[in-house]
Amino acid sequence: MAKAKRKFVCQDCGSVSSRWQGQCEDCGAWNSIVEEAGETTFSARHDLQGGGRAITLTAVDSTVTLPDRTSTGIAEFDRALGGGLVAGSATLIGGDPGIGKSTLLLQASAQVAQRGRSVAYISGEEAADQVRLRARRLGLGNAPVQLASATSVRDILTTLGEGPPPALLVIDSIQTMHSDLIEGAPGTVSQVRACAQELVRFAKQRGTALVLVGHVTKDGSIAGPRVLEHMVDTVLSFEGERSHQYRILRAIKNRFGGTDEIGVFSMVAEGLEEVANPSALFLTHRDENVTGATVFPALEGTRPVLVEIQALVVRLASGATPRRAVVGWDNGRLAMILAVLEARCGLSFSTCEVYLNVAGGYRLSDPAADLAVAAALISALSERPLPADVVLFGEVALSGEIRPVAHAPLRLRESAKLGFGRAFVPAAVSDGVKGISLSGYRTLAALVDQMLGRG
Repeated sequence: MAKAKRKFVCQDCGSVSSRWQGQCEDCGAWNSIVEEAGETTFSARHDLQGGGRAITLTAVDSTVTLPDRTSTGIAEFDRALGGGLVAGSATLIGGDPGIGKSTLLLQASAQVAQRGRSVAYISGEEAADQVRLRARRLGLGNAPVQLASATSVRDILTTLGEGPPPALLVIDSIQTMHSDLIEGAPGTVSQVRACAQELVRFAKQRGTALVLVGHVTKDGSIAGPRVLEHMVDTVLSFEGERSHQYRILRAIKNRFGGTDEIGVFSMVAEGLEEVANPSALFLTHRDENVTGATVFPALEGTRPVLVEIQALVVRLASGATPRRAVVGWDNGRLAMILAVLEARCGLSFSTCEVYLNVAGGYRLSDPAADLAVAAALISALSERPLPADVVLFGEVALSGEIRPVAHAPLRLRESAKLGFGRAFVPAAVSDGVKGISLSGYRTLAALVDQMLGRG
């Protein structure tokens, strides 16, 4: 006898439990657990051998060709994708509301369609006329893109299956799609999982490049079940602040390319424009020497990006509790650098408020920024500016040692290209670049002594 097994699924994180409860044990959300139709289990044991279709086994060393890519016509988008769209692939793009996901995909769809490829843009959030109006504002009113406003996956796949499959299919967004084979409202875990599975299966079978738009939660992660990110081939995150002009398209997962590439865009009245030189966005005007400001050559994949790190140190009256504020960097990493400066270099920040900012709203995760952050803090504390033509990079250990980092020549070449003439680097870096002189340091204390004029 077959019996149905009950299961309860959290609509926020996708956690499955055997009973209903008011709060999810995994994500802590309240009233988010809903009962879903369970799988059928059998009490009798069945022999699974036989009755199935034979699969094809091939050797690992067999001949394989690289997948063909279709350019989106937007170089920064292609860079984040690893070279362009792959036929039969599924891509998921997530980002905050209003960040420009739909604008970017509409521009890319128009570029692909103007190159003679068929494109279908399905919107579940806007009417087709709304998409047309936005296309006209972007100057894309004549692009041969096929538009539709629909939320039923069955209707979408039935329509697309009647003729030749499109080269590019955009679904905006996956949280608005609905399958009549699954119970639940659009956006629930079961609906998102089932709809995405059907769309991905269609893309794989028909050779269509599928792009899904995903909503994000308050903490910035893509809404819906985590399995959604496992089902697709590429996951891209569209980042940026509405108050800032720039946008960054970052690859989080990519089965056909690297996961450390970024595309940089600038939001203007005509839509999103590519930024060929991202360093110009994150470097402020530096004619005068300013205390607490350093320049760090960050690395995003194969692209070096020069950013300015700004520090402000304010001395407080005795008894006041000092504050630590960080924008664009890790708060714990700042605490570590301050501890090393106090314990290994004899500097005191215990009675000072410390503010650290990465200019332009850029977010750093590169450990090579340690040396630039430390130099900015030293400069702000001593009120002694660094020369305007200096860049700094290196990882700081808890012992105060400055350790080498990866891709130093690439960082130095970009710095020299933008007119910087000196670099403060770990002593182990010996490969210089024409046009920029190196100053190597083994310990952070040596840099402190030089900046403060000791010995």
